[in-house]
Formats: sequence, structure tokens, C-alpha cells
Amino acid sequence: MKTYKLLAFVLGLVLLSTSCGDDFLDTETTSKLTAKDAAATMEADPAKLEGFVNAIFSMMVQYDLVATNHDAFGFMSILHSTDMMSEDIVQVKATHFTFDYLHDNRGYTYRRTKVNWTYLYSIISSANIVLNMTDPATTSETIKAYRGQVLALRGMAYYYLIQLYQNNYGVTASNDRPGVPMYYAANEGKESRLDRVPVTEVYAQIESDLTTAVDNLQGFVRANKNQVDYYVANGLLARYYLLSQQWGKAADAAVKAQAGFEIMSTTDLHDGFMNLANKEWMWGFDHNASTETRYASFFSHISDITPGYAGLEYGARLIDKKLYESISDTDERKKLFQGATQIYDASALTSSSMASTTATAWKLPYASLKFGYDGNWTMDYPYMRAAEMVLIEAEALAQQNKNAEAATALKKLLSKRDPSWNKSTVTVDEIWMQRRIELWGEGFA
Repeated sequence: MKTYKLLAFVLGLVLLSTSCGDDFLDTETTSKLTAKDAAATMEADPAKLEGFVNAIFSMMVQYDLVATNHDAFGFMSILHSTDMMSEDIVQVKATHFTFDYLHDNRGYTYRRTKVNWTYLYSIISSANIVLNMTDPATTSETIKAYRGQVLALRGMAYYYLIQLYQNNYGVTASNDRPGVPMYYAANEGKESRLDRVPVTEVYAQIESDLTTAVDNLQGFVRANKNQVDYYVANGLLARYYLLSQQWGKAADAAVKAQAGFEIMSTTDLHDGFMNLANKEWMWGFDHNASTETRYASFFSHISDITPGYAGLEYGARLIDKKLYESISDTDERKKLFQGATQIYDASALTSSSMASTTATAWKLPYASLKFGYDGNWTMDYPYMRAAEMVLIEAEALAQQNKNAEAATALKKLLSKRDPSWNKSTVTVDEIWMQRRIELWGEGFA
């Protein structure tokens, strides 16, 4: 077994180096070993797939995949760059992400475009390698689970690509705008396309990948929250259905996704948003000393408490004044930010998200206290929380004019955030405002 684990790890490294090279968009995903032979090998010992799949999760946090610049730290750098284009985060000095902040980072030769494109298509290419090494008709529950994980990741990658490169208005026959190229594993029986595939076809593939992932992951028990399971796959599906305006399906998938998770308590809310063990966190990356980097990291840029670019005031991250003022004074989330003047000591709210002795940005007006610092630069990355699923459920109901049901759904979240909130009906706009407050800085703006 140790030999097989070592082999899986080595194969995973090979996958990582292959998928990160200049040919990551090659439509051929096998060489030397035929897909049939590879599938037979994996059927004989499914555990060999583990290294390939885990390598993709590791690649998602690799900061030097495309460039060694400190604003290119993997999947979270994509989410942060899009957050910086929103109205909810204020950057007070010109530094990394400034061109995103100014909506001037979209040229095809620009680093941000290259980073976003390369990371997402590397996920797709790596997923296709795993799919091509396995039999789509396998009866092995282990192989089905590995296929489910990579299909979920591929569907997620296309979900972000289609939003980055085209406007989206739901699933309609007229939604035939040019989308993005589509790449498949050789054993899927589909021809990869280098042209801009219409949005409707991209949507169809996202839905197919994610629904198949949900089916394949039923009963799968993951080893840790780095991995994708049935609930996370449903969460990704809920995001897609919300994007494509399939409201009923969005609500159903969001309900399934949040099952088994709890909305965090007030104490956990002030725990620095840095611990994957938090009972509300559904999916993320559990950093340790061997995986975390300092300045080229999400916390370096988002946390005013961490001694990185934000905390040292090279590029502090502040909440928009109007958004801050829209938060009720009885809402516990208002304590995650300073007011017009310094209200809180960064260490007064929690025992674990202590401010670095060198970080000073948390003292600024409207500074964020949401993201903490553990002293070792091993803070975990949040990819998905149950709160987001509640918000999707509520919005999907409100979009169907089920405003009372939407309020009931939303109360699952707000009863843990604002004890004075007790509305019997809510609008879509009200839910959007709650999204902006709850998910601030997490890549959803």
C-alpha cells in the first residue's frame, strides 16, 4: 500500500507539471499509455488515482504556476481580483490588484488575463487527464468518486470562465453569444473545440459535469475538506443554477448542499475566517507550513490584521462606507469592521485572530477585522460556506415571488447574525444586500 501511495504521489507530481506547461490546452491528454490501458490499470487499483486528484487541489493554491508575482496565488487570486472590481472593497493605495480595482486589467497580454485563463484551463486539462484514465462506465465506487470530484472541478472552472468572458442572462434559446473554448477527455466521445463555443453549449456542459458529479459522489466520504464531496458538488450546482436563472433547481440544490452543516455561532464568526474546521465551512484548502506562502497569498492581500500587503498598509482593504452604514447596529457582522473611527482593538473580539504586532491597517477607518492571522501564515482558504447556500436558497425563492418562503430560509442565517431581524417577507434586493455583507471579501462580489 505504501508503494502505491508513493506511486500515486509521483504520478500526481507528473500531472501537475504536465498540466501547468505551455501545452495545457492540448486536446490529447494521454501519451505512451493508451486510455484503455490506463483505465485497466486504475480499475485494478483505484487508489492510484488519489495522487492525480489531490494534485489538482494543490495546484489551486500554487502561486507560481503562471508567474512569480505576488498577486498570482492560485484560485483565490481569481476570486480576489473580481472582488476588487466591485463596489464593496476600497483600496487606499496603489499596489497589487490596482488595475483590477480600476477595471483596467483585461487586455489579452496582461498578467491578470493570463493568470485567470491559465489557472482555470489547467484545472480543466488536469480533470481531463483523470477522466481519460478511467472508464466512464466503471462500476467501482472509488473510481466513480474520483471522476465525480474532477467533473465537479471542471464544471466549476467553466462556470468561472463563462462569467469572466461573457455576459450571462439565463438559459434561453437566444443566449447564443460566443463563450469559451471547450476541452474534453478523449474517451468522452466529444470533439474539443478551440473556438468560442456559444454560451448555451457551455451552460449545458457545466450542468452535465455537475449533475454527473453529484450522482457519482453519493455515499462518498471524503478524507478532508480539501476534497469535493456530494454536498460541495450540490453547492457548485446551486451556484450554476443561480447563474443560469433556473430558480427552482437552484433552491433544491442549495438545500441539499447545506444539509449536515451549521451556521456558525457568534464566537466562530469572530475567529478570523481562517480555520477549515469551522462547522459552517463546506470546502476550502487546509494550509500547513509546506503549502502556505507569505506575501503571495490570499491573506496577505485581504487581511488588515496579517503582516502582509494589506496589514502593513501597502494596500489595506476597507469596506465601502455605504455598505458599512447599511449594516444594522444589532448585526454582529458590523463588528467585523471599524467605523469612521477606530472602534475595536483587533484582539478584543476573539482569542485566535490576534493582530500581528507589525500590522497597522486594522486601525484605519472602515478597516476589516474579518480575516485573522494565526502567527504562522497557515490560515486556511474558504471556498464554500453553508451561509452562501442559505443565501442562494433564499434568493432563488424570492426570484419566484415566494417572498415569505425566502424570509423563512434567510432567517436560518440571520438568526445567528442579527437577533433583531424578524422579517416575514424579503425581496431579491434585500437578499443581495445580505450577500454583500455576509460574503464580503470571499470572492463573490
